Amino acid sequence: MITYEQINEAADFLSICMPPEPVLGLILGSGLGRFADRIENSCVISYEEIPHFPISTVPGHAGCLVYGMLHGVAIMAFQGRFHYYEGYDVSQVTLPVRVMQRLGIKKLLVTNAAGGVNTQYVPGDLVLLSDQINLTGVNPLRGAHEDRLGPRFPDMSQVFCPRWRQKAAGIIGDLGMKVLEGVYAGLPGPSYETPAEIRYLRHIGADLVGMSTVHEVIAAQHAGMEVLGISCVTNMAAGVLEQRLSHDDVMEVADRIGERFCVVVEEIVRQISD
Repeated sequence: MITYEQINEAADFLSICMPPEPVLGLILGSGLGRFADRIENSCVISYEEIPHFPISTVPGHAGCLVYGMLHGVAIMAFQGRFHYYEGYDVSQVTLPVRVMQRLGIKKLLVTNAAGGVNTQYVPGDLVLLSDQINLTGVNPLRGAHEDRLGPRFPDMSQVFCPRWRQKAAGIIGDLGMKVLEGVYAGLPGPSYETPAEIRYLRHIGADLVGMSTVHEVIAAQHAGMEVLGISCVTNMAAGVLEQRLSHDDVMEVADRIGERFCVVVEEIVRQISD
């Protein structure tokens, strides 16, 4: 269990490396870390160097923090995240969010590679997240409460900022892309879901499914951050098509749509600076 003091130690270590104070945080999911290459005057820090940070063990997650400037905005970008299925405690999974909180970041963009539950989606689609369903069985706020991080019972009625989502939808439309929104269901993994589980997810209102994101978003909402979520549909979920699922296929599609994703995110950053 990560303590408040350990959060501060990690934040203090990073604050020395990154003047001016960062404005925007990004968590870059599987195969989407290339966006960090666009950050200018960047400082790259391996997770291994940051006090109390776990190690990212999943292919497609570089395990580096990239700090720098883009369109006049100071950015912290996490190339890769920590997953509950890797064996980490949820306080470790959400440590990047807590460190960003301590560094004063108020805006967070979370991204992921997801399976398409909604049959109207196709691999390669970018989907703005309108809500989420936490089916992992754990909550990062469980346990002894730390008042300095947020309220004991935070409201979760708008975990993704409507105003920011509307702006992102306009940007995507102006770039000539389909504007899609959907609900993300987070499961513990690491096995992919069965066709029966996908039918259940569709029945309860999920459009996308993955093994990340939900804990980070809960922690960010608890911290009072404005959150925007973008899923890259890298495959259709089990049973939607007659195909077997593999992480290699997920990575291949994420790489293929990576440039389009980078264009969208860069334009979002630019408009933040306007």
